[in-house]
Amino acid sequence: MVPNETVQLEGIVGLIRYFKWTWIGLVVSDDDNGEVFAQTIPLLLSRHGICVAFTEKAPVVVLESYYESTNKILLVGNILATLFATKANVIVAYGDTYSMHGLPMILYTQQVAAKQHLTRRVWITTAQWDLSSRIVQRDWNARFFHGTLSIADHRNDVPGFHSFLQTFKLYQHPTILLRQFWHTVFHCRSPNLNSSMLHLKKCTGEEKLESLDEDVFEMRMSGQSYSIYNAVYAFAHALHASYSFRWQTMRRNLKLELHRKQPWELHPFLQKLHFNNSIGEEVYFNENQEWSTGYDIVNWVNFPNKSFIPVRVGMVNSWTSSDHRFTIKSEAVIWANRFNQTLPRSLCTEQCHPGYSKKILEGENSSCCYDCSQCPEGTISNQTDAYQCIMCPEDEHPNKNQNRCIPKVITFLAYDEPLGISLASASLSFTLLTTVVLGTFVKYESTPIVRANNRDLTYLLLVSFLLCFICTFLFIGQPNKVTCLLRQAAFGNAFSFVLSCVLAKTITVVLAFMATSPGNTIRKWLGKRLANYIIFVCSLIQVGICTIWLSTSPPFPVLDKFSQSGQIIVECNEGSVTMFYIVLGYMGFQASVSFLVAFLARKLPDTFNEAKFITFSMLVFCSVWVSFVPTYLSTKGKYMVAVEIFSILASSAGLLGCIFAPKMYIIVLRPDINTRDQFFKKKR
Repeated sequence: MVPNETVQLEGIVGLIRYFKWTWIGLVVSDDDNGEVFAQTIPLLLSRHGICVAFTEKAPVVVLESYYESTNKILLVGNILATLFATKANVIVAYGDTYSMHGLPMILYTQQVAAKQHLTRRVWITTAQWDLSSRIVQRDWNARFFHGTLSIADHRNDVPGFHSFLQTFKLYQHPTILLRQFWHTVFHCRSPNLNSSMLHLKKCTGEEKLESLDEDVFEMRMSGQSYSIYNAVYAFAHALHASYSFRWQTMRRNLKLELHRKQPWELHPFLQKLHFNNSIGEEVYFNENQEWSTGYDIVNWVNFPNKSFIPVRVGMVNSWTSSDHRFTIKSEAVIWANRFNQTLPRSLCTEQCHPGYSKKILEGENSSCCYDCSQCPEGTISNQTDAYQCIMCPEDEHPNKNQNRCIPKVITFLAYDEPLGISLASASLSFTLLTTVVLGTFVKYESTPIVRANNRDLTYLLLVSFLLCFICTFLFIGQPNKVTCLLRQAAFGNAFSFVLSCVLAKTITVVLAFMATSPGNTIRKWLGKRLANYIIFVCSLIQVGICTIWLSTSPPFPVLDKFSQSGQIIVECNEGSVTMFYIVLGYMGFQASVSFLVAFLARKLPDTFNEAKFITFSMLVFCSVWVSFVPTYLSTKGKYMVAVEIFSILASSAGLLGCIFAPKMYIIVLRPDINTRDQFFKKKR
C-alpha cells in the first residue's frame, strides 16, 4: 500500500526542474538507505542539467532522552560549515524520522556555539521523514524548516473521521498505547500507570482531542493512516470477492463448505481489485501489484501562533507517464522569510542572459559552473543559459543587445534622404543652368563670339552636357532591371559625346590657325564635315564598347546582404567589371588627347581662342576622374553610387564652367566687346 519510491524520486527531480534550480545540496541519513539515495539521485538530476554541490550525512545524535537539555547532544560532523559556505539555496534531505531527528538539533546548537546566524534554505524532504513528529517540532526547530517542501504520503479527508475524533473517549478504547498518548498530550495520569505519575491529575477520559494544538495532534487523517484505511477496505473487498466466488461455486456444486481462508488465497482477488473508496478515489493495483495512488507535495509553514503544519500544494501521480506526473500550485507556496516571497534561486553561477553564452570554466567538472561570455559580433542567443550563439538568417541581423534577430534595413540612394535630395537638386540645378546657357547662345547666335567657335558644335556640346546631368537621375532611387541596364551605358556614351565635341572643337581651333598661313591646303578640311566626323567616330567607338558589354554581361540588380551590418543594399552588379573599366579607360583616353591638343594650342594668337579654356577644363576633368577610381573602390552601397554621381556632376560642371563661363561673361556683362568691329580691331 506504499507507493513506489521511484515515483518519489521523480517527484523530487520534477520539483527541482519546475523551479529551475540547478545547484543543490544533499543531506542523507547515515545508513544503507541514505547511501543508496546519495548514489541514485545525482544520476537522475544530471540527466536534466542539475548538479549536486555537496553531499553530507545527517549527524548522529546520542540522547538520553528526547526531551532533556540540548547541552547533552553529542555533535558529530561539520554540516554547519558546509551550509555556511555553499551557494546552494536548496537542500534535499533524505532519511526517516528517527535517523534525521538530530539534524535540526545540530543546526541549532552549532549555530548558538558559533554565534553566527545560519542563512535559511529551502529544504526538500521525503515521505520517510515526518516533520509533524514531536521529535522535530520544537519552536527553535520549526524556524529552520519554515517553507520546506515535502514529498508526503497521499492523504484525504475521510467522511466521519473528524466526528469520530471529536467524540473519542479514552476509556472506550482502554489500550496501554492510548493511555500513554493521553498522558503525554494532556499531562494527566490514567490508572495502572507507575507511581512516578502520582503528582499529575487523574485523566477523566472526557478530554477533547480537538482542544490540542494542530502541531500536537491533527484532526485529519495522516498519510500513513489513509494508506491503512485503504488497505483495510482493500482487504475487505478482496475477502468479499473471495467468498462470493466460493459461494457461487458451491451453489453450482449443490454443496456448502465454509472454512477459514489462508492469506495467500486472497492474492488473485487483490490483484484484480478495483473500487472507489468512501471519498470517491479509485483504489486498484497496477501490473506490479503497487497501489495506484501517488504522493502529495506539502509546504510546511510556521504560523505566528507557533503552529507548524503542512499545506498541500501539489501532487506526484504514479499512474501517469513520467512527463506528466508532477503538478504544483507555485503561487500557493510559502518560502522562507529571507526570500520575501520571491522564487528562490539556487545556481552555481548566475544565469547567462540572452545575448550571452555559457563558457565552461577550466578545471571545473560541473556543467553548472561557468562564465558568461557575450556573443561574437553577428550572432545572438535568444534564451537564458544558451550553450552557444547562433547566426541570424541572411535577411536579418542581431539587435543591439544581441538577443534577437531583426530584419535588415533595405537601403539604396533614395530621393527622400538628405544625400539623395542634395545630389538630385544639384543635378537639376546644373541641368537648368545648362539650359539657360544654351538658350542664351541661341538668342545671341548671330554675335561674333558665338559664331567664332563653330556655333553648331557649341550647341552639340551644350546638349551633351544636358545628357550628362540628366543621366545622374538613373543612379538615384531603387535600382531595377531597366535602370541597372541603362545607367552606366548612358553615362559612358554621354561623356564620350562630350569629350568628342571638346576634341572636335580643339582640333577645329588648331586647324583654323594653320589655315591662315598662305598656301596652306588645310583650309579645305575646315567646316562642319570634319567636326562631325570626329564626333561620330569617337562616339561610335564608345557605343560599340557598351553594346558588347550589354550583350555579353549586362548589369543587373542584386541584394548585398553582407557588406554592411544591419543593411541589405540594393545595388547594381556591373556584370563585367572589366567592361566598366574599359568604358572609363576610353573616356580617359579621349580626355588625354583633348588635353594634349588643347595644351599645344593654348598660345595660338587668335580672337576668342578656346584652347586655353579647354586645357584648364580637361585638367579639371582628369583630376576628378583620377581621384574617382580609388574613392569608388573604397566605398560601399549607396555611398559608392553617390561618389559616381558626384564625379559626373563635378566633371561636367567643371567643363561647363571653364568653357562657357568666359563667353557668358562677355555675352551678358560685356556686350560692348562682342561686336564685329571689336573682333576685327583685335585681329588687326
